[in-house]
Amino acid sequence: MLDERPTYDALYRDFRWKIPERFNIGTAVSNAWAAREPDRICLQHFLPDAPPLALTYGELAARSDAFAAALAAEGVGKGDRVGILLPQGFETVIAHVAIYKLGAIALPLALLFGADALLFRLKNAEARAIVTNRFGAERLRPIRQELPTLELVVTTDPVADPAEKSFHDLVARYAGPFEAVDSGPDDPAMMIYTSGTTGPPKGALHGHRVLLGHVPGFQMHHEFLPQPGDRIWTPSDWAWAGGLLNVLMPALLLGVPVVSSPGQKFDPDMAYRIMQEMDVRNAFIPPTALRLMKSVANPREKYRLNLRTIGSAGESLGRETWEWVRDTLGITINEFYGQTECNIVLGSIGKLGVSRPGPIGKPVPGHVVAIIDADGREVPRGTVGQVAVKRPDPVMFLGYWRNDKATAEKFIGDWMTTGDLGRMDAEGYVTFFGRDDDVITSSGYRIGPSEIEDCLAGHPAVQLAAAVGKPDELRTEIVKAYVVLRPGQAPSEALAADIREWVKSRLSMHEYPREVEFVDSLPLTTSGKVIRHLLRKRAAEETSFAA
Repeated sequence: MLDERPTYDALYRDFRWKIPERFNIGTAVSNAWAAREPDRICLQHFLPDAPPLALTYGELAARSDAFAAALAAEGVGKGDRVGILLPQGFETVIAHVAIYKLGAIALPLALLFGADALLFRLKNAEARAIVTNRFGAERLRPIRQELPTLELVVTTDPVADPAEKSFHDLVARYAGPFEAVDSGPDDPAMMIYTSGTTGPPKGALHGHRVLLGHVPGFQMHHEFLPQPGDRIWTPSDWAWAGGLLNVLMPALLLGVPVVSSPGQKFDPDMAYRIMQEMDVRNAFIPPTALRLMKSVANPREKYRLNLRTIGSAGESLGRETWEWVRDTLGITINEFYGQTECNIVLGSIGKLGVSRPGPIGKPVPGHVVAIIDADGREVPRGTVGQVAVKRPDPVMFLGYWRNDKATAEKFIGDWMTTGDLGRMDAEGYVTFFGRDDDVITSSGYRIGPSEIEDCLAGHPAVQLAAAVGKPDELRTEIVKAYVVLRPGQAPSEALAADIREWVKSRLSMHEYPREVEFVDSLPLTTSGKVIRHLLRKRAAEETSFAA
Protein backbone atom coordinates (compact mmCIF):
# COMPACT_ATOMS: atom_id res chain seq x y z
CA MET A 1 0.00 0.00 0.00
CA LEU A 2 1.12 3.54 -0.74
CA ASP A 3 1.11 5.83 2.26
CA GLU A 4 0.07 9.28 1.10
CA ARG A 5 2.89 11.80 0.97
CA PRO A 6 2.91 15.51 0.03
CA THR A 7 5.47 15.11 -2.76
CA TYR A 8 6.49 12.51 -5.33
CA ASP A 9 10.05 12.49 -4.00
CA ALA A 10 8.83 11.59 -0.50
CA LEU A 11 6.44 9.00 -1.93
CA TYR A 12 9.24 7.26 -3.83
CA ARG A 13 11.81 7.59 -1.04
CA ASP A 14 9.63 6.22 1.75
CA PHE A 15 8.09 3.22 -0.01
CA ARG A 16 9.19 -0.30 1.01
CA TRP A 17 7.95 -3.65 -0.26
CA LYS A 18 6.37 -6.00 2.28
CA ILE A 19 5.79 -9.25 0.40
CA PRO A 20 4.43 -11.99 2.70
CA GLU A 21 5.98 -15.45 2.73
CA ARG A 22 2.62 -17.01 1.84
CA PHE A 23 0.15 -15.35 -0.51
CA ASN A 24 -2.68 -16.54 -2.74
CA ILE A 25 -4.44 -14.16 -5.10
CA GLY A 26 -7.70 -16.08 -4.90
CA THR A 27 -8.16 -15.91 -1.14
CA ALA A 28 -6.81 -12.35 -0.93
CA VAL A 29 -9.43 -10.94 -3.32
CA SER A 30 -12.39 -12.92 -1.99
CA ASN A 31 -12.27 -14.81 1.32
CA ALA A 32 -10.19 -12.18 3.12
CA TRP A 33 -12.92 -9.60 2.49
CA ALA A 34 -15.77 -12.08 2.95
CA ALA A 35 -14.56 -12.87 6.48
CA ARG A 36 -14.85 -9.18 7.43
CA GLU A 37 -17.59 -7.74 5.22
CA PRO A 38 -19.47 -10.52 3.38
CA ASP A 39 -22.15 -8.12 2.10
CA ARG A 40 -19.70 -5.61 0.65
CA ILE A 41 -20.25 -5.15 -3.10
CA CYS A 42 -17.25 -6.20 -5.17
CA LEU A 43 -18.73 -6.27 -8.68
CA GLN A 44 -21.53 -4.46 -10.49
CA HIS A 45 -22.57 -5.42 -14.01
CA PHE A 46 -24.05 -2.79 -16.31
CA LEU A 47 -26.95 -3.86 -18.51
CA PRO A 48 -28.13 -1.42 -21.19
CA ASP A 49 -31.81 -2.40 -20.92
CA ALA A 50 -32.17 -3.53 -17.30
CA PRO A 51 -31.04 -2.59 -13.78
CA PRO A 52 -27.42 -3.48 -12.94
CA LEU A 53 -26.52 -6.73 -11.23
CA ALA A 54 -24.38 -6.92 -8.09
CA LEU A 55 -22.09 -9.52 -6.53
CA THR A 56 -20.82 -9.40 -2.93
CA TYR A 57 -17.50 -10.59 -1.57
CA GLY A 58 -19.37 -13.31 0.34
CA GLU A 59 -20.92 -14.57 -2.90
CA LEU A 60 -17.60 -14.37 -4.75
CA ALA A 61 -15.86 -16.38 -2.02
CA ALA A 62 -18.57 -19.05 -1.93
CA ARG A 63 -18.96 -19.47 -5.69
CA SER A 64 -15.23 -19.53 -6.36
CA ASP A 65 -14.82 -22.14 -3.58
CA ALA A 66 -17.46 -24.26 -5.30
CA PHE A 67 -15.92 -23.91 -8.75
CA ALA A 68 -12.44 -24.71 -7.40
CA ALA A 69 -13.86 -27.89 -5.87
CA ALA A 70 -15.57 -28.73 -9.17
CA LEU A 71 -12.36 -28.29 -11.15
CA ALA A 72 -10.51 -30.50 -8.66
CA ALA A 73 -13.20 -33.17 -8.99
CA GLU A 74 -12.78 -33.03 -12.77
CA GLY A 75 -9.07 -33.76 -12.42
CA VAL A 76 -7.61 -30.25 -12.68
CA GLY A 77 -4.75 -29.80 -10.23
CA LYS A 78 -1.90 -27.59 -9.14
CA GLY A 79 0.08 -26.20 -12.06
CA ASP A 80 -2.48 -27.16 -14.72
CA ARG A 81 -3.27 -24.40 -17.20
CA VAL A 82 -6.94 -23.38 -17.38
CA GLY A 83 -8.12 -21.08 -20.16
CA ILE A 84 -10.65 -18.34 -19.51
CA LEU A 85 -12.36 -17.30 -22.74
CA LEU A 86 -15.08 -14.96 -21.48
CA PRO A 87 -16.18 -11.32 -21.64
CA GLN A 88 -16.35 -9.06 -18.61
CA GLY A 89 -18.78 -10.54 -16.09
CA PHE A 90 -19.22 -12.35 -12.77
CA GLU A 91 -18.37 -15.81 -14.12
CA THR A 92 -15.01 -14.52 -15.40
CA VAL A 93 -14.02 -13.32 -11.93
CA ILE A 94 -15.32 -16.48 -10.22
CA ALA A 95 -13.28 -18.61 -12.63
CA HIS A 96 -10.10 -16.61 -12.06
CA VAL A 97 -10.42 -16.73 -8.27
CA ALA A 98 -11.19 -20.48 -8.30
CA ILE A 99 -8.15 -21.25 -10.44
CA TYR A 100 -5.84 -19.34 -8.09
CA LYS A 101 -7.31 -21.10 -5.04
CA LEU A 102 -6.73 -24.44 -6.73
CA GLY A 103 -3.09 -23.64 -7.42
CA ALA A 104 -3.65 -23.97 -11.16
CA ILE A 105 -2.54 -21.36 -13.70
CA ALA A 106 -5.09 -19.00 -15.24
CA LEU A 107 -4.75 -18.47 -18.97
CA PRO A 108 -6.76 -15.36 -19.98
CA LEU A 109 -7.90 -15.43 -23.62
CA ALA A 110 -9.72 -12.75 -25.62
CA LEU A 111 -13.03 -13.58 -27.28
CA LEU A 112 -11.80 -11.57 -30.26
CA PHE A 113 -9.19 -14.26 -30.98
CA GLY A 114 -9.76 -16.29 -34.10
CA ALA A 115 -9.34 -20.06 -34.26
CA ASP A 116 -5.63 -19.90 -35.16
CA ALA A 117 -4.80 -17.55 -32.27
CA LEU A 118 -6.68 -19.74 -29.80
CA LEU A 119 -5.10 -22.91 -31.14
CA PHE A 120 -1.60 -21.48 -30.81
CA ARG A 121 -2.04 -20.38 -27.19
CA LEU A 122 -3.96 -23.40 -25.94
CA LYS A 123 -1.56 -25.80 -27.64
CA ASN A 124 1.56 -23.95 -26.52
CA ALA A 125 0.27 -23.81 -22.93
CA GLU A 126 -0.95 -27.44 -23.05
CA ALA A 127 -4.17 -26.25 -21.42
CA ARG A 128 -6.03 -28.88 -19.40
CA ALA A 129 -9.37 -27.08 -19.22
CA ILE A 130 -11.16 -23.99 -20.44
CA VAL A 131 -14.11 -21.90 -19.23
CA THR A 132 -16.04 -20.13 -21.96
CA ASN A 133 -19.49 -19.16 -23.24
CA ARG A 134 -21.56 -20.28 -26.23
CA PHE A 135 -19.58 -18.13 -28.65
CA GLY A 136 -16.24 -19.45 -27.42
CA ALA A 137 -17.41 -23.06 -27.35
CA GLU A 138 -18.48 -22.82 -30.98
CA ARG A 139 -15.09 -21.44 -31.93
CA LEU A 140 -13.32 -24.26 -30.05
CA ARG A 141 -15.20 -27.23 -31.51
CA PRO A 142 -13.46 -27.29 -34.94
CA ILE A 143 -9.98 -27.18 -33.33
CA ARG A 144 -10.53 -29.34 -30.24
CA GLN A 145 -9.20 -32.47 -31.94
CA GLU A 146 -5.88 -30.63 -32.33
CA LEU A 147 -5.71 -30.03 -28.57
CA PRO A 148 -5.06 -33.44 -27.01
CA THR A 149 -4.44 -32.02 -23.52
CA LEU A 150 -7.76 -30.12 -23.41
CA GLU A 151 -9.90 -32.53 -21.39
CA LEU A 152 -12.55 -30.23 -19.97
CA VAL A 153 -14.67 -27.51 -21.60
CA VAL A 154 -16.99 -25.64 -19.24
CA THR A 155 -19.59 -23.24 -20.62
CA THR A 156 -21.44 -20.48 -18.82
CA ASP A 157 -24.32 -20.71 -21.33
CA PRO A 158 -26.69 -23.67 -21.71
CA VAL A 159 -24.74 -26.73 -22.82
CA ALA A 160 -25.11 -27.44 -26.54
CA ASP A 161 -22.64 -30.33 -26.82
CA PRO A 162 -22.43 -33.48 -24.63
CA ALA A 163 -18.64 -33.03 -24.54
CA GLU A 164 -19.08 -29.80 -22.56
CA LYS A 165 -20.17 -29.15 -18.97
CA SER A 166 -22.28 -26.43 -17.39
CA PHE A 167 -20.49 -23.87 -15.24
CA HIS A 168 -23.59 -23.16 -13.15
CA ASP A 169 -24.37 -26.86 -12.62
CA LEU A 170 -20.83 -27.46 -11.38
CA VAL A 171 -20.98 -24.52 -8.98
CA ALA A 172 -24.31 -25.72 -7.58
CA ARG A 173 -23.15 -29.33 -7.26
CA TYR A 174 -19.95 -28.57 -5.35
CA ALA A 175 -21.21 -25.79 -3.09
CA GLY A 176 -19.31 -25.69 0.19
CA PRO A 177 -15.99 -24.49 1.62
CA PHE A 178 -12.79 -25.25 -0.28
CA GLU A 179 -9.35 -25.23 1.27
CA ALA A 180 -7.12 -23.18 -1.01
CA VAL A 181 -3.56 -24.26 -1.65
CA ASP A 182 -0.93 -22.73 0.60
CA SER A 183 0.88 -20.83 -2.16
CA GLY A 184 3.96 -18.69 -1.99
CA PRO A 185 4.45 -15.41 -3.85
CA ASP A 186 6.66 -17.05 -6.49
CA ASP A 187 4.29 -19.96 -7.20
CA PRO A 188 2.82 -19.63 -10.73
CA ALA A 189 -0.64 -18.06 -10.82
CA MET A 190 -1.32 -16.81 -14.35
CA MET A 191 0.12 -16.80 -17.84
CA ILE A 192 -0.62 -13.89 -20.14
CA TYR A 193 0.52 -14.12 -23.73
CA THR A 194 2.28 -11.10 -25.18
CA SER A 195 0.27 -9.20 -27.75
CA GLY A 196 2.32 -10.38 -30.71
CA THR A 197 3.08 -6.93 -32.09
CA THR A 198 6.61 -7.97 -33.10
CA GLY A 199 6.45 -11.75 -33.52
CA PRO A 200 4.78 -14.93 -32.23
CA PRO A 201 3.15 -14.42 -28.82
CA LYS A 202 5.05 -15.71 -25.78
CA GLY A 203 3.47 -16.85 -22.53
CA ALA A 204 4.62 -14.54 -19.71
CA LEU A 205 4.32 -16.60 -16.54
CA HIS A 206 3.59 -14.69 -13.33
CA GLY A 207 3.64 -15.67 -9.67
CA HIS A 208 1.00 -14.76 -7.08
CA ARG A 209 3.17 -11.77 -6.10
CA VAL A 210 2.33 -10.06 -9.40
CA LEU A 211 -0.85 -8.66 -7.86
CA LEU A 212 1.02 -7.12 -4.93
CA GLY A 213 3.55 -5.71 -7.39
CA HIS A 214 0.78 -3.81 -9.17
CA VAL A 215 -0.60 -2.09 -6.07
CA PRO A 216 1.69 0.98 -5.77
CA GLY A 217 1.36 1.89 -9.45
CA PHE A 218 -2.40 1.32 -9.39
CA GLN A 219 -2.79 3.54 -6.34
CA MET A 220 -0.45 6.14 -7.78
CA HIS A 221 -2.24 6.84 -11.04
CA HIS A 222 -5.61 6.74 -9.28
CA GLU A 223 -4.31 9.22 -6.71
CA PHE A 224 -4.28 7.19 -3.51
CA LEU A 225 -7.25 4.96 -4.27
CA PRO A 226 -9.29 3.80 -2.37
CA GLN A 227 -11.08 7.02 -1.50
CA PRO A 228 -14.74 7.18 -0.33
CA GLY A 229 -17.09 6.45 -3.21
CA ASP A 230 -14.43 5.07 -5.57
CA ARG A 231 -15.81 2.75 -8.25
CA ILE A 232 -13.76 1.68 -11.26
CA TRP A 233 -14.48 0.67 -14.86
CA THR A 234 -12.52 -0.06 -18.01
CA PRO A 235 -13.61 -0.86 -21.56
CA SER A 236 -10.50 -3.04 -21.85
CA ASP A 237 -10.87 -6.79 -22.12
CA TRP A 238 -10.06 -8.53 -18.83
CA ALA A 239 -8.05 -11.04 -20.87
CA TRP A 240 -5.44 -8.31 -21.37
CA ALA A 241 -3.02 -7.42 -18.58
CA GLY A 242 -4.44 -3.90 -18.76
CA GLY A 243 -7.95 -4.99 -17.86
CA LEU A 244 -6.99 -7.80 -15.50
CA LEU A 245 -4.07 -6.29 -13.56
CA ASN A 246 -4.52 -2.56 -14.10
CA VAL A 247 -8.16 -2.68 -12.93
CA LEU A 248 -9.91 -5.89 -11.90
CA MET A 249 -7.61 -7.70 -9.50
CA PRO A 250 -6.03 -4.75 -7.65
CA ALA A 251 -9.46 -3.15 -7.20
CA LEU A 252 -10.85 -6.37 -5.71
CA LEU A 253 -7.82 -6.59 -3.42
CA LEU A 254 -8.35 -3.02 -2.17
CA GLY A 255 -12.13 -3.34 -1.77
CA VAL A 256 -13.08 -1.00 -4.63
CA PRO A 257 -16.23 -2.03 -6.57
CA VAL A 258 -15.52 -2.96 -10.18
CA VAL A 259 -18.05 -2.18 -12.91
CA SER A 260 -18.25 -4.69 -15.74
CA SER A 261 -20.06 -4.23 -19.03
CA PRO A 262 -21.16 -6.52 -21.89
CA GLY A 263 -18.59 -7.25 -24.54
CA GLN A 264 -19.00 -5.02 -27.57
CA LYS A 265 -17.14 -3.01 -30.16
CA PHE A 266 -16.08 0.16 -28.38
CA ASP A 267 -18.84 2.77 -28.59
CA PRO A 268 -17.99 6.27 -27.27
CA ASP A 269 -21.56 7.17 -26.35
CA MET A 270 -22.03 3.87 -24.52
CA ALA A 271 -18.79 4.49 -22.62
CA TYR A 272 -20.09 7.84 -21.40
CA ARG A 273 -23.44 6.28 -20.56
CA ILE A 274 -21.82 3.51 -18.48
CA MET A 275 -19.76 6.03 -16.54
CA GLN A 276 -22.84 8.16 -15.88
CA GLU A 277 -25.32 5.44 -14.92
CA MET A 278 -22.88 3.42 -12.81
CA ASP A 279 -21.44 6.52 -11.10
CA VAL A 280 -17.92 5.58 -12.14
CA ARG A 281 -15.31 7.53 -10.18
CA ASN A 282 -12.17 5.93 -11.62
CA ALA A 283 -11.55 4.73 -15.16
CA PHE A 284 -8.78 3.09 -17.11
CA ILE A 285 -9.22 4.10 -20.75
CA PRO A 286 -6.51 3.28 -23.34
CA PRO A 287 -5.40 6.06 -25.70
CA THR A 288 -7.16 4.57 -28.73
CA ALA A 289 -10.50 4.60 -26.89
CA LEU A 290 -9.91 8.16 -25.65
CA ARG A 291 -9.29 9.32 -29.21
CA LEU A 292 -12.56 7.70 -30.30
CA MET A 293 -14.35 9.47 -27.43
CA LYS A 294 -13.45 12.82 -28.99
CA SER A 295 -16.18 12.20 -31.56
CA VAL A 296 -18.85 12.98 -28.92
CA ALA A 297 -19.36 16.74 -28.80
CA ASN A 298 -19.65 18.44 -25.40
CA PRO A 299 -19.76 15.22 -23.37
CA ARG A 300 -20.06 16.97 -20.00
CA GLU A 301 -23.19 18.72 -21.20
CA LYS A 302 -24.68 15.50 -22.57
CA TYR A 303 -23.68 13.22 -19.66
CA ARG A 304 -23.46 13.71 -15.89
CA LEU A 305 -19.97 12.46 -15.10
CA ASN A 306 -18.57 12.10 -11.59
CA LEU A 307 -15.04 11.07 -12.49
CA ARG A 308 -12.23 11.53 -9.97
CA THR A 309 -9.35 9.88 -11.88
CA ILE A 310 -8.57 8.55 -15.34
CA GLY A 311 -5.54 6.37 -16.06
CA SER A 312 -4.32 5.47 -19.54
CA ALA A 313 -1.69 3.14 -20.97
CA GLY A 314 -1.05 0.71 -23.81
CA GLU A 315 0.14 3.22 -26.40
CA SER A 316 1.67 6.65 -26.09
CA LEU A 317 -1.04 9.12 -25.03
CA GLY A 318 0.54 12.23 -26.54
CA ARG A 319 0.07 15.93 -25.89
CA GLU A 320 -3.07 16.30 -28.02
CA THR A 321 -5.08 13.67 -26.15
CA TRP A 322 -3.71 14.74 -22.74
CA GLU A 323 -4.88 18.31 -23.36
CA TRP A 324 -8.27 17.19 -24.75
CA VAL A 325 -9.01 15.17 -21.58
CA ARG A 326 -8.05 18.13 -19.39
CA ASP A 327 -10.02 20.69 -21.38
CA THR A 328 -13.07 18.57 -22.23
CA LEU A 329 -13.49 16.21 -19.27
CA GLY A 330 -11.92 18.42 -16.61
CA ILE A 331 -9.49 15.69 -15.50
CA THR A 332 -5.70 15.70 -15.38
CA ILE A 333 -5.13 12.26 -16.87
CA ASN A 334 -2.47 10.06 -15.33
CA GLU A 335 -0.57 8.08 -17.93
CA PHE A 336 1.41 4.99 -16.95
CA TYR A 337 3.60 2.40 -18.60
CA GLY A 338 4.48 -1.24 -18.38
CA GLN A 339 4.61 -4.48 -20.31
CA THR A 340 2.97 -7.87 -19.95
CA GLU A 341 6.25 -9.01 -18.40
CA CYS A 342 6.59 -6.12 -15.92
CA ASN A 343 3.65 -3.77 -15.62
CA ILE A 344 2.98 -0.28 -14.16
CA VAL A 345 6.59 0.71 -13.51
CA LEU A 346 6.29 4.31 -14.73
CA GLY A 347 3.39 6.59 -13.92
CA SER A 348 1.93 10.00 -13.24
CA ILE A 349 0.01 11.45 -10.32
CA GLY A 350 -1.54 14.84 -11.04
CA LYS A 351 -2.40 15.36 -7.38
CA LEU A 352 1.32 15.66 -6.62
CA GLY A 353 2.06 17.69 -9.73
CA VAL A 354 3.57 14.78 -11.68
CA SER A 355 1.62 14.82 -14.95
CA ARG A 356 2.66 16.57 -18.13
CA PRO A 357 1.55 16.42 -21.75
CA GLY A 358 4.08 14.28 -23.58
CA PRO A 359 6.07 12.37 -20.92
CA ILE A 360 4.62 9.19 -19.40
CA GLY A 361 5.71 10.11 -15.90
CA LYS A 362 8.32 9.00 -13.39
CA PRO A 363 9.31 5.64 -11.86
CA VAL A 364 6.59 4.21 -9.62
CA PRO A 365 7.61 3.71 -5.96
CA GLY A 366 9.21 0.31 -5.49
CA HIS A 367 10.51 0.05 -9.06
CA VAL A 368 13.95 0.96 -10.42
CA VAL A 369 13.62 2.13 -14.03
CA ALA A 370 16.41 3.50 -16.20
CA ILE A 371 17.33 4.27 -19.80
CA ILE A 372 20.22 2.02 -20.86
CA ASP A 373 22.43 1.39 -23.86
CA ALA A 374 23.06 -1.91 -25.63
CA ASP A 375 25.63 -2.91 -22.99
CA GLY A 376 23.31 -2.30 -20.04
CA ARG A 377 24.86 1.01 -19.00
CA GLU A 378 22.64 3.92 -17.98
CA VAL A 379 22.81 6.69 -20.55
CA PRO A 380 23.05 10.42 -19.72
CA ARG A 381 19.79 12.26 -19.04
CA GLY A 382 18.19 13.47 -22.24
CA THR A 383 19.72 10.66 -24.33
CA VAL A 384 17.50 8.17 -26.15
CA GLY A 385 18.03 4.56 -25.05
CA GLN A 386 16.08 1.49 -24.06
CA VAL A 387 13.67 1.56 -21.14
CA ALA A 388 14.73 -1.08 -18.60
CA VAL A 389 13.55 -2.32 -15.21
CA LYS A 390 15.90 -3.69 -12.56
CA ARG A 391 15.37 -7.08 -10.93
CA PRO A 392 14.32 -8.34 -8.47
CA ASP A 393 10.89 -6.75 -8.71
CA PRO A 394 7.58 -8.21 -7.43
CA VAL A 395 5.71 -7.23 -10.58
CA MET A 396 8.24 -8.92 -12.89
CA PHE A 397 7.40 -12.16 -14.67
CA LEU A 398 8.89 -15.50 -13.67
CA GLY A 399 9.91 -16.18 -17.26
CA TYR A 400 8.51 -17.12 -20.66
CA TRP A 401 6.64 -20.39 -20.73
CA ARG A 402 9.08 -23.16 -21.67
CA ASN A 403 11.34 -20.69 -23.45
CA ASP A 404 14.51 -20.20 -21.41
CA LYS A 405 16.32 -18.73 -24.40
CA ALA A 406 13.81 -15.91 -24.87
CA THR A 407 13.77 -15.30 -21.11
CA ALA A 408 17.56 -14.96 -20.99
CA GLU A 409 17.50 -12.64 -24.00
CA LYS A 410 15.08 -10.36 -22.19
CA PHE A 411 17.82 -9.38 -19.71
CA ILE A 412 21.14 -7.56 -19.80
CA GLY A 413 22.60 -8.35 -16.41
CA ASP A 414 19.94 -7.37 -13.87
CA TRP A 415 18.13 -5.08 -16.31
CA MET A 416 14.95 -6.43 -17.89
CA THR A 417 14.85 -4.84 -21.32
CA THR A 418 11.58 -3.69 -22.84
CA GLY A 419 12.41 -3.13 -26.50
CA ASP A 420 10.93 0.36 -26.04
CA LEU A 421 13.01 3.46 -26.64
CA GLY A 422 12.68 6.46 -24.38
CA ARG A 423 14.55 9.30 -22.76
CA MET A 424 14.63 10.53 -19.17
CA ASP A 425 14.99 14.23 -18.54
CA ALA A 426 16.80 15.97 -15.68
CA GLU A 427 13.68 15.82 -13.47
CA GLY A 428 13.18 12.08 -13.97
CA TYR A 429 10.29 12.25 -16.46
CA VAL A 430 10.40 9.50 -19.10
CA THR A 431 9.15 10.20 -22.62
CA PHE A 432 8.29 7.26 -24.86
CA PHE A 433 10.11 7.37 -28.20
CA GLY A 434 8.82 4.16 -29.81
CA ARG A 435 9.61 0.48 -30.02
CA ASP A 436 13.09 -0.19 -31.30
CA ASP A 437 11.69 -1.92 -34.39
CA ASP A 438 9.11 0.85 -34.96
CA VAL A 439 11.66 3.66 -35.17
CA ILE A 440 11.86 5.15 -38.67
CA THR A 441 15.28 5.92 -40.18
CA SER A 442 14.96 8.67 -42.77
CA SER A 443 17.79 10.74 -44.29
CA GLY A 444 19.96 9.93 -41.27
CA TYR A 445 17.29 10.88 -38.70
CA ARG A 446 15.82 8.41 -36.22
CA ILE A 447 12.12 9.22 -35.94
CA GLY A 448 9.75 7.85 -33.32
CA PRO A 449 6.22 7.24 -34.63
CA SER A 450 4.43 8.34 -31.43
CA GLU A 451 5.04 12.06 -31.85
CA ILE A 452 3.87 11.95 -35.46
CA GLU A 453 0.74 10.00 -34.55
CA ASP A 454 -0.08 12.42 -31.75
CA CYS A 455 0.26 15.34 -34.14
CA LEU A 456 -1.91 13.61 -36.76
CA ALA A 457 -4.58 12.99 -34.11
CA GLY A 458 -4.84 16.75 -33.62
CA HIS A 459 -5.98 17.33 -37.20
CA PRO A 460 -9.72 18.08 -37.21
CA ALA A 461 -10.42 15.46 -39.90
CA VAL A 462 -8.45 12.61 -38.28
CA GLN A 463 -9.90 10.09 -35.86
CA LEU A 464 -7.01 7.59 -35.63
CA ALA A 465 -3.60 7.39 -37.28
CA ALA A 466 -0.48 5.26 -37.41
CA ALA A 467 2.97 6.14 -38.77
CA VAL A 468 5.46 3.63 -40.16
CA GLY A 469 8.61 3.63 -42.23
CA LYS A 470 8.40 2.69 -45.91
CA PRO A 471 11.60 1.61 -47.73
CA ASP A 472 13.03 4.34 -49.97
CA GLU A 473 16.20 4.20 -52.07
CA LEU A 474 17.12 7.83 -51.49
CA ARG A 475 16.20 8.31 -47.81
CA THR A 476 16.43 4.70 -46.52
CA GLU A 477 12.81 5.13 -45.33
CA ILE A 478 10.09 7.70 -45.65
CA VAL A 479 7.31 8.31 -43.15
CA LYS A 480 4.00 6.87 -44.26
CA ALA A 481 0.75 7.60 -42.40
CA TYR A 482 -2.33 5.41 -42.32
CA VAL A 483 -5.30 7.58 -41.41
CA VAL A 484 -8.84 6.79 -40.27
CA LEU A 485 -11.02 9.83 -40.87
CA ARG A 486 -13.74 11.17 -38.63
CA PRO A 487 -17.36 10.50 -39.70
CA GLY A 488 -18.40 12.84 -42.49
CA GLN A 489 -14.87 13.29 -43.85
CA ALA A 490 -13.97 12.00 -47.32
CA PRO A 491 -10.51 11.01 -48.62
CA SER A 492 -8.96 13.28 -51.22
CA GLU A 493 -5.59 14.43 -52.46
CA ALA A 494 -6.33 17.88 -51.10
CA LEU A 495 -7.00 16.47 -47.61
CA ALA A 496 -3.84 14.36 -47.76
CA ALA A 497 -1.83 17.49 -48.63
CA ASP A 498 -3.44 19.37 -45.78
CA ILE A 499 -2.57 16.57 -43.33
CA ARG A 500 1.04 16.56 -44.53
CA GLU A 501 1.27 20.32 -44.10
CA TRP A 502 -0.33 20.05 -40.63
CA VAL A 503 2.49 17.79 -39.43
CA LYS A 504 5.23 19.65 -41.31
CA SER A 505 4.30 23.00 -39.74
CA ARG A 506 4.02 21.55 -36.21
CA LEU A 507 6.94 19.11 -36.08
CA SER A 508 9.70 19.30 -38.68
CA MET A 509 10.52 18.86 -42.35
CA HIS A 510 11.98 15.39 -41.80
CA GLU A 511 9.05 14.05 -39.72
CA TYR A 512 6.03 14.80 -41.87
CA PRO A 513 4.42 11.84 -43.72
CA ARG A 514 5.40 11.93 -47.37
CA GLU A 515 2.68 9.39 -48.04
CA VAL A 516 -0.83 9.41 -46.58
CA GLU A 517 -3.19 6.51 -47.02
CA PHE A 518 -6.80 6.65 -45.89
CA VAL A 519 -8.11 3.41 -44.39
CA ASP A 520 -11.37 2.32 -42.78
CA SER A 521 -9.61 0.87 -39.72
CA LEU A 522 -6.20 0.08 -38.26
CA PRO A 523 -5.02 -3.40 -37.24
CA LEU A 524 -5.12 -3.45 -33.43
CA THR A 525 -4.24 -5.98 -30.78
CA THR A 526 -6.92 -6.87 -28.21
CA SER A 527 -5.31 -4.26 -25.96
CA GLY A 528 -5.76 -1.49 -28.54
CA LYS A 529 -2.16 -1.27 -29.72
CA VAL A 530 -1.53 -0.64 -33.39
CA ILE A 531 0.15 -3.67 -35.01
CA ARG A 532 2.67 -1.63 -36.92
CA HIS A 533 4.59 -4.55 -38.40
CA LEU A 534 1.48 -5.42 -40.46
CA LEU A 535 1.34 -1.85 -41.73
CA ARG A 536 5.04 -1.85 -42.56
CA LYS A 537 4.53 -5.06 -44.52
CA ARG A 538 1.82 -3.55 -46.68
CA ALA A 539 3.31 -0.05 -46.93
CA ALA A 540 4.83 -0.57 -50.38
CA GLU A 541 1.70 -2.18 -51.80
CA GLU A 542 -1.03 0.38 -51.07
CA THR A 543 -2.27 3.20 -53.23
CA SER A 544 -1.17 6.46 -51.61
CA PHE A 545 -1.53 10.20 -51.91
CA ALA A 546 2.21 10.97 -51.92
CA ALA A 547 4.33 14.11 -51.92
